[in-house]
Amino acid sequence: MGYYDYQSGLIYRHLNQESGWDSHLDNCRKYILRAIDLLKPRKVTVLGSGWLLELPVAEIVEKTGKVELVDIIHPPDVVRQAGEIDNVELIESDVTGGLIENIWRKIRSYPFYRKADTLDGIVIPEYRPLSDPGLIISLNLITQLEVLPVRYLKKKARINEEEMYRFRRTIQERHIELLSKYNSVLITDYEEVISPRSGEPERIQTLLADLPPSKNKEKWTWDFDLKGVDYYNSRSVMHVIAVTI
Repeated sequence: MGYYDYQSGLIYRHLNQESGWDSHLDNCRKYILRAIDLLKPRKVTVLGSGWLLELPVAEIVEKTGKVELVDIIHPPDVVRQAGEIDNVELIESDVTGGLIENIWRKIRSYPFYRKADTLDGIVIPEYRPLSDPGLIISLNLITQLEVLPVRYLKKKARINEEEMYRFRRTIQERHIELLSKYNSVLITDYEEVISPRSGEPERIQTLLADLPPSKNKEKWTWDFDLKGVDYYNSRSVMHVIAVTI
């Protein structure tokens, strides 16, 4: 499904944007550490740990004692970094709870000359931690859970836009249901704003599910693509929200 290429693309994007992401990454780190100081967990489980760009792993270990980093694939550099810090464990797991395999099985069952035209039969499960996760941190993950499955479905199936929207929203809702069962920190983009050099900006809602109530809420802007890599002659920013559940 292209997870290796997708993960590599993220680090190259970060490097290409030079200092454009620095403010966002710093805001993530500060919010996480403040939430840990408030909740004082003995263990932290990070879902979608990725390249650890926005995650102050060493500081979290000092404050909590143990950190589990969960992702479907851990980059070799992350494996090396984690091996240098005591009480950090890497777990390779599909944080969609098995959705990826469900899609693969469903679509693979169709003959090459026919495309699926419905998502019926594809179960959208909830991820279940193997043990008590302590404090869960969902880090720039919830709107990304759908990206490669949807991209794969658009290539291999013929699904109408309304059904695809419901599919995406349900994926996000399942993730929030998981977070609501534990003390959790959720950091996510909720809107992308694409600004062409001429004309009106286009706003794209990326967070489709409703967030639970939170007293500890912060928002900021992520200069996601000031170099114009994604859109010709345009720039884009993400509006980000962080909540403690």
